[in-house]
Amino acid sequence: MPVQAIDIQTPAGTLDAKLFHPDGPGQWPAVIMITDAGGIRPVFDAMAERVAMAGYTVLLPNVYYREGRAPLPGMEGSFADEAFRNRIMGLISTLTPERIQTDAAAELGFLAGHGRVKGPGVGVVGYCMGGSISVRMMAGFPDRVVAAASYHGGRLATDAPDSPHLLAGQLKGELYFGHADQDALMPAEAIARLEAALKAAGVKHQSELYTGARHGFAVEGSPAYDKEAAKWHWQTLLALLGRTLGT
Repeated sequence: MPVQAIDIQTPAGTLDAKLFHPDGPGQWPAVIMITDAGGIRPVFDAMAERVAMAGYTVLLPNVYYREGRAPLPGMEGSFADEAFRNRIMGLISTLTPERIQTDAAAELGFLAGHGRVKGPGVGVVGYCMGGSISVRMMAGFPDRVVAAASYHGGRLATDAPDSPHLLAGQLKGELYFGHADQDALMPAEAIARLEAALKAAGVKHQSELYTGARHGFAVEGSPAYDKEAAKWHWQTLLALLGRTLGT
């Protein structure tokens, strides 16, 4: 599986990323994969490779590039440890809506001019915090991002004035949400609020509750990894990409 280390210039500096695509010559629809809070690491390389093997060119960006190139130091630990938890939450807090749009513009611009990319439409899949990023990317670039998927995404519908669910009226593509039913970051009332906003805006979407799953169920190596839930996640993701992007 060909993989390239690449640098993308943004107004904030150099965004380091990896680009995966199938073997041989050709062009394939583009997918951007947004990591969970742990950032780029081998498990996400493997996940990006799996999507690429299905017939896509996959961009895996370092969302924390403003803090340094991936992998950042100190990214391994347990959320039970206060110091580690504070570090990760501090990193997440740097990903403001404005920064997300800046980075999305750079990533989409890079893909638009790349010889391995077929067509203007792009899919985005995000895990954990990446779920809200995928929604924001579609809202910011509705004519480019035609598919967005969120798996165990947290805080998608809150009381905050910049909550992702408030962007429903700006969404034009198709979305999929895979919620863990044991996720304190996305409780039942938040799921209901998100679904109500999407329905009111007439957004094409599917929202599923993964029974018995916890936050992090799709990422192998996570304490919450669930083999069966992860298997269904792959089926729903590839089905969404197939419907919206083809291969």
